[in-house]
Amino acid sequence: METRGGIYITQIKQLQDRIFERLLSENGIEISGGQGRILFILWKADNLTISEISEKASLAKNTVSVVIDGMVNKGIVERNINPKNRRQTIVSLTEYARSLQTKYEDVSQQMNALFYQGFSEKEQKQFEKYLARILETLTGNLLGNR
Repeated sequence: METRGGIYITQIKQLQDRIFERLLSENGIEISGGQGRILFILWKADNLTISEISEKASLAKNTVSVVIDGMVNKGIVERNINPKNRRQTIVSLTEYARSLQTKYEDVSQQMNALFYQGFSEKEQKQFEKYLARILETLTGNLLGNR
């Protein structure tokens, strides 16, 4: 039996990213999906280290560092030395970034509505349950809990 789940997940993720970036742009928010992920994390807890952001975003530290550089250049975040540990850099939101939060959340709601368009609440819950099972299996496999 041929299965296409992985292919569908990859295609959905690519399309979702493109549509989400278009919706952000249409709403005057000029940030990439990667920047949005980091912003979302900082809106929940500001003043984090690259390591903390990397862990919460499930992205490599060097990837986060590159994205943060772009965000600093756009005035979205600031990098400051941690006064308690001079080897650490703290990433903080700017006022501009805080001003984007409500608009960004509105766009996220639009994307969510589009993503589940035509699904009943029961179907949505079932779908997410299946995805959670796949994620759990793959995570366990990666961590050696086969």
